[in-house]
Amino acid sequence: MTEMDKIKKVLIITYYWPPAGGPGVQRWLKFVKYLPEFGIEPIVYCPENPNYPIMDKSLVNEIPKNITILKHPISEPYGLANIFSKGRAKKISTGVIPKAKKQSFIEKAMLYVRGNYFIPDARKNWVKPSVSLLSNYIKEDQIETIITTGPPHSLHLIGHQLKVQLGVKWLADFRDPWTTIGYHKELKLKASSKAKHLNLEAKVLNAADEIIVTSNHTKNEFQAKTDQPISVITNGYDSHSVRVEGKDEKFTLSHIGSLLSDRNPIVLWKVLAELIKENDGFSKAFKLQLIGVVSDDVIESVHQNGLKNHVEVVGYVSHDDAIKFQMKSQLLLLIEINSEDTKAIIPGKVFEYLISETPILAIGPKDADVEQIIASTNTGTYFNYDQKSELKLQIVDYFEAYQNNKLFVNAIGLQPYSRKALTEKLSKIIAKN
Repeated sequence: MTEMDKIKKVLIITYYWPPAGGPGVQRWLKFVKYLPEFGIEPIVYCPENPNYPIMDKSLVNEIPKNITILKHPISEPYGLANIFSKGRAKKISTGVIPKAKKQSFIEKAMLYVRGNYFIPDARKNWVKPSVSLLSNYIKEDQIETIITTGPPHSLHLIGHQLKVQLGVKWLADFRDPWTTIGYHKELKLKASSKAKHLNLEAKVLNAADEIIVTSNHTKNEFQAKTDQPISVITNGYDSHSVRVEGKDEKFTLSHIGSLLSDRNPIVLWKVLAELIKENDGFSKAFKLQLIGVVSDDVIESVHQNGLKNHVEVVGYVSHDDAIKFQMKSQLLLLIEINSEDTKAIIPGKVFEYLISETPILAIGPKDADVEQIIASTNTGTYFNYDQKSELKLQIVDYFEAYQNNKLFVNAIGLQPYSRKALTEKLSKIIAKN
């Protein structure tokens, strides 16, 4: 093997790894799957005893057999929080934060402690032992490049310290923004805590050799904060062997993933309620399926708008089962909070929606990145929260197409979002650093 053909080793530092569930774990699980095809040997470092809010043991089967995985124990505060309220602690750890007026004293206290005593997050105590362990491993195994992925953003502090100590090349992957992510506003941060977050964010953004983000909005935000190079690598879809016999007989509108308290499209519930009242055929055929973690506030809104007899709350399912729901549904629902901060959010499920051969009905803020993806791939329709009449007309059109067996998708331009194509893009960034 010549020097040009030499395999390059890359250390990936991640909190989420199988058996964790959710899109955060799938991003790097898929990168690890395909990196060897581009001459890169990935080595994964993750916690030995993590407190994952969502589990999907089926993803363990997707870990490449010959991959090196390093693990080290982590001390997390959620065990202590569970002593006071196991249910509330788990909900908060999944991102389901009740509206302020509905928060109990314990929930308010948990949020205050989490926001002001665990900066940047509850995994901060893993930084010091990880740096100690990995510094020796990097030197002994001659690792040239490390990658940290957050959230949790404390993992970027591991990268920062290793960069300072060893001079190793460091890529910082931001699956979500840091200080502008929506839940930051719910953490009851003191002014001094907000300043600490901003300082840590700046330290990471200005020290990493390259920053990777998942949306153009986040790239634009970070470009105002650093002169370091920034690349956009979205999440994506991968090939799978899941098959279904056919579409649901009902006119099913399905949402797969978390529906947090603020991700509550009351305009949609009102439109659906009107159609049920006005159209007997629609009323008999319509079914709303919510697959994943759903906040009590959302369920309450659905019921208050007269949809109680038309909704099924399925709860969290395995990745393969989620794909089955996507493929069997008549319509797929994509919801984002109506906020300037959420324009940068491109949920990981979007890319699996794209290949499901099921139309997407999306509601979110104007000019969001996901709006452009849906439009450019011809996979559905996107509406703002103030477009009630347009939304209603579109659902009527979809229903009529369903009645005539003509509800389908002619998707275009999907290949750039394949996991292999995205990994090739990552490999080129690794190669130049």
